[in-house]
Amino acid sequence: MTTYPKEFKAKIIAQMLPPHDRHIPDLACETGIPQDTLYNWRIKQQRRTEAVVAKPTAGPDRLSSQDKFHLVVESAAFNEQELGEFCRRRSVFPEQLASWREACTGANEPRPGREDSADNRKLARRNAELESELRRMEKALAEAAALLMLQKKVRELWAEPEGGSLAAGTGGR
Repeated sequence: MTTYPKEFKAKIIAQMLPPHDRHIPDLACETGIPQDTLYNWRIKQQRRTEAVVAKPTAGPDRLSSQDKFHLVVESAAFNEQELGEFCRRRSVFPEQLASWREACTGANEPRPGREDSADNRKLARRNAELESELRRMEKALAEAAALLMLQKKVRELWAEPEGGSLAAGTGGR
């Protein structure tokens, strides 16, 4: 029985898994390692991965960001049927994987920089100016309403008596 170095074995296993997905018969011919050995290595690696990712108490909502990323990477090369089987084994929905994939691709988008904060300051300043002008106009409107009320009361006080005019009653004698 031949023993292979761990680094060599890890390199071969990595070639069998996504994103490389090399066919085992091709690897067997290329490396001289029996196909059965390569299949066993891949199965053991998948079991290790499943044990790490699919914890019995951890549902999809409790997965860490790193676990979600690993699931996205692992499922990247699958067709619909393989993806369905993968999701059933991992107890996740394809929609969850799709949303995690979107989150992964958007993770490196540029964040709002100083330009946005300068725009925000400018808008906040303009908002404060408009609120100040609104308060000033509300005060002017209240003052105008008060003057109109006073004018109305003055007219009522100085209104002509029912019998005649004020000027005629005082100036007749």
